[in-house]
Amino acid sequence: MKNPIARRISYLLLTLPLGVLLSGSPVLAEEAAPSANGPYVTPSVDVSVHYEMVSPQSPLPVHQDMHWQVASLRQRIDPENSAVYMVTSWRDHTLTVVDTLGHRRSVMPAPGATLTLPGQVPPGSFKKLGTDMVSGQLCTVWRTTDQDGHESDACYTEDGILLQVKQQGRILVRALSVERTPQPDTLFVIPESYSTVAPAR
Repeated sequence: MKNPIARRISYLLLTLPLGVLLSGSPVLAEEAAPSANGPYVTPSVDVSVHYEMVSPQSPLPVHQDMHWQVASLRQRIDPENSAVYMVTSWRDHTLTVVDTLGHRRSVMPAPGATLTLPGQVPPGSFKKLGTDMVSGQLCTVWRTTDQDGHESDACYTEDGILLQVKQQGRILVRALSVERTPQPDTLFVIPESYSTVAPAR
């Protein structure tokens, strides 16, 4: 089973061509098994983050906005210059893709197995490398290795916000701005008038 940070990085990179930026694991875990030494990987505050990421399909970086509402454990992803956005609800384990141009929505199970709750450390093996400043935010760099032996360095704030991911010294994901402000319910509402279609395969 992949380390939680490595799994998060895999979501960031593997779902990028689909215009998805997922952070965390998708189901609420009622019981956690935190280690004594590791990062918080789920934000404990409402936050909006503007990310820049390396794209495997383009020589230029791509951008996405991530909105997180801690009370409802909901996340919204808005890819730049796209008519599509995604809302994930960890409480009911659903991922909804909303097409504002076609007035359609697709609902599917959210990927993954468990969500490490805000303020808890996920199980796994982590090595603390030090601290860094990313977009004016102090974060701690943690090294983790996935099941294929690939090392990644992820920088998290004390309140669980992912600011940067590096592999082999190369920045793959970087937060350009972070706003800790209340995220309104309206951001996560799925238009009921939109027709429901089967998820793309």
